[in-house]
Amino acid sequence: MKHLSVLLYAGPLFFILSIAEGLAQTKEKVKATDLTRIATVGTIAISPSGKQAVYTLNTTEAVPDTKFEYEYRTHLYLVDLENKKEPQALTYGAESASQPAWSPDGSKIAFVRKAKDKNQIFVLPLSGGEAWQLTRLDYGAGSPRWSPDGKTILFSAGLSMSEMMKDSIINPKKELPAWSLEKPGFDDNSFVKPARDIKPNPDGSLAEIRAFLQKDTEDKKAKVINRLNFQAESTTQPELSFGQLYTIEAKQDATPKPLTRGYYNYGQAEWTPDGRIVLVTQGDSLAHPDRSLRSRIVRLNADGSGWFTLLTDPTRTFSQPGFSPDGKYLAFVTSLAPIRPALLDQGHVGVVNMEDLKKPIISDFDRSAGNLTWAKDSKALYFSASANGGAPAYRMPMSTGKVERLTDFLFGITDFAVSGKEVLYAKTEVANPSELYRADLSFKKEEQISHHNTDWVKTRALSYPEKRTLTNSEGQTIDYWIMKPTFMQSGKKYPLLLEMHGGPTAMWGPGEPSMWHEFQFFCSQGYGIVYANPRGSGGYGVDFMKANYRDWGTGPAEDVLAAATEAAKEAWVDTSRQVITGGSYAGYLTAWIVGHDNRFKAAFAQRGVYELTTFIGEGNAWRLVPGYFGGYPWEEEAAASMRANSPQTFVKNINTPLLIKHGENDLRTGVIQSELLYKSLKILGKDVEYVRMPGATHELSRSGNTRQRIDRILRIYEFFERYVGN
Repeated sequence: MKHLSVLLYAGPLFFILSIAEGLAQTKEKVKATDLTRIATVGTIAISPSGKQAVYTLNTTEAVPDTKFEYEYRTHLYLVDLENKKEPQALTYGAESASQPAWSPDGSKIAFVRKAKDKNQIFVLPLSGGEAWQLTRLDYGAGSPRWSPDGKTILFSAGLSMSEMMKDSIINPKKELPAWSLEKPGFDDNSFVKPARDIKPNPDGSLAEIRAFLQKDTEDKKAKVINRLNFQAESTTQPELSFGQLYTIEAKQDATPKPLTRGYYNYGQAEWTPDGRIVLVTQGDSLAHPDRSLRSRIVRLNADGSGWFTLLTDPTRTFSQPGFSPDGKYLAFVTSLAPIRPALLDQGHVGVVNMEDLKKPIISDFDRSAGNLTWAKDSKALYFSASANGGAPAYRMPMSTGKVERLTDFLFGITDFAVSGKEVLYAKTEVANPSELYRADLSFKKEEQISHHNTDWVKTRALSYPEKRTLTNSEGQTIDYWIMKPTFMQSGKKYPLLLEMHGGPTAMWGPGEPSMWHEFQFFCSQGYGIVYANPRGSGGYGVDFMKANYRDWGTGPAEDVLAAATEAAKEAWVDTSRQVITGGSYAGYLTAWIVGHDNRFKAAFAQRGVYELTTFIGEGNAWRLVPGYFGGYPWEEEAAASMRANSPQTFVKNINTPLLIKHGENDLRTGVIQSELLYKSLKILGKDVEYVRMPGATHELSRSGNTRQRIDRILRIYEFFERYVGN
């Protein structure tokens, strides 16, 4: 007890920290399979009365009788806000449920669930009984929205080009688009409609041969590609698809009625307070959808008549329309349309008074806003935005137009809903990856509602990031964070891992949820971590985002390496055992850095881009090339910049042992990018290993096959241990 008294007197903070460290030693490591234990609160909707709420919960469930295999499920949970009971599951089973929407009287919830492999809308009466299926549309149905009188539901569906041509209701005249399908050798689109009486014959006339070739395409023996954006996330898509809108009476056996027609994409539709509909649509009827990069906001009557353009601009895109409850204001997000190379912008929040549509006001708030939500009294607009390492909630009162930040940069508000007296929100933080909370309208007096992760997380020892800043050569302030090994021992040295984000306009920090598990796993394995938001990152304004124009390599590398240099000064860091990794753009940056810096003992480049002049043909993210390099590979000045910024240009300088990974079905960056880098290093006799993940897309680390996600994190760890393990 004498020793205890001395500690208390000499340093109470040291005593408290000693207790915390002692408790940490009694807790478990964060394991690779803890990835399957994370439950994520998704969409939140408060009932019209404000007495109840429903939200989605995303979980990972083990597949019965199949070892190491898992499947994702999403289900609805109901919250009693008056009696403060623990949330109760509304839906169960193997089929997920999502996109909940309250009826205006609060007696029913519409939601989306699969039926015969198609998403359909179901209605769940809260008075009791099973959910019943409302839609049975061949194209599927999603995004249900109740009309203000509760009699009708607005929803969306996706139709392919061939479905559009055959649908006798949405396209009764079997019309073709006004824009060209860009079939070489044809001045119009007549090739799409061959005579019905011509039979396929490979040995027949030219018309019969064409019919035969078309039959081969229909039978999936060939893919004929004439469109520009033919690469989806996991497969090529020769056919265009079109988002259309329907309405349906909210009663059993009702028949959907098409609200929209024509070869446009319609989406982000909402009811206005007076029972009309506001939606977003493409802005050019004569441009191919792959080339039409702007959009407009229109309003129409519930029967599809009375179309009226509310907001349009030949240089802008518009999205996220939302009327204030009193119908006086329309909120929206707008950005400059990327209609020419080197035009980079972010989403800006805007509001227009419906009495003066010619004078929309675009806020000077210099972050990309989302989840626009009106206060029930229409006096303020709420939204969230990634900023400075977090995703705070903001409020913009209509009286001042001045944006107020309501929550800290230490957290991430991933979704929220507003009632007349409080807000409900999903929050991610280092202490807990996701839970539901409630607070007053200023996000004060916080109260935790759900405990989906609480019990298992409290048994895990966690590492908490320490924020630092540095000033780069351009005078910009760079945020970075250091995470210590979770089970640090005094006097022992540990390896340092430099983690980098992609995008390049992504942003990391304590309020960004995607890396929670990976960071905690590596800290539990005895690694320290440093991560930064270099120039070009999102969350710091438009100018900062554009600061890596024609400079994907040198400038951002300077910033993350400066953070690594500072972190390496920590007494616990073994500077001879540093490693580096990143995915997508950060896969690029990993390869760039090891071609210019030899401090790292091992590196892992994930799903990256390594040769910019060929990237334009290999991935669906190809617009990054003209956007960031001001032109195309056949233009001399732009091509020179691409070559100077390509890691492949410096491949012979790579001496760091390198592990390269790519999903076989990744069409965002293209698997050939990795194969080029791997084969080049192999020819040069360098230490390199290549892992292709069968069936995986670019989203492997976030929403891919769970077993492959576990494989990925263990493969990083195992590879690094070859070079920096004890």
